Amino acid sequence: MSAIKIEIEAANAAYAGDFGEKGALALPPARGFLILTCMDARLDPAKYAGLAEGDAHVVRNAGGRASDDAIRSMVISHKLLGTREWFVVHHTDCGMLFFDDATMGDLLAGSLATAELTPAGFRNTAEPGGSAEGRYVKWLTIPDQARAVVEDVARIRAHPLVNPAIPIYGYVYDVKTGRLNEVADATQAGRPKG
Repeated sequence: MSAIKIEIEAANAAYAGDFGEKGALALPPARGFLILTCMDARLDPAKYAGLAEGDAHVVRNAGGRASDDAIRSMVISHKLLGTREWFVVHHTDCGMLFFDDATMGDLLAGSLATAELTPAGFRNTAEPGGSAEGRYVKWLTIPDQARAVVEDVARIRAHPLVNPAIPIYGYVYDVKTGRLNEVADATQAGRPKG
């Protein structure tokens, strides 16, 4: 058994032993909002947005991008669980800034092992044995951070299944300071319609 698996199970046992009233939390988020953000381990939405368990929905993916699956979750969050405001939060120093679709396709075609980030970009470290399938995926990389936030908010706003009354705000979280910095053009693009 891996050391990490043992640590996770021990941490969960301690958490469950002190679970108490959390078992009575309601299904809809108590504060009625959702955050779409990156999966980066340096981001803790509970801390940067002051959340307690049961407060809000958090949807995470690479880059915090408005992918089809993220929008699916957001629509469910509003339609079935009542969220009324949405926040799109990208962050500085995001790994999605350091490659493009062609690079990812080439890396995966060369090897399925973990690549490393060098000053020249990502590179494979293992022997060949990859798959060309990576060349057919849209990786939603981020060539321009502020522009990507605006594009994501605009994509969500324009989606035919998104209620036009929901305000959508755009931010970039600074991993060096912990601050959320609003992207005014994104928030403008996400203002409610009607």
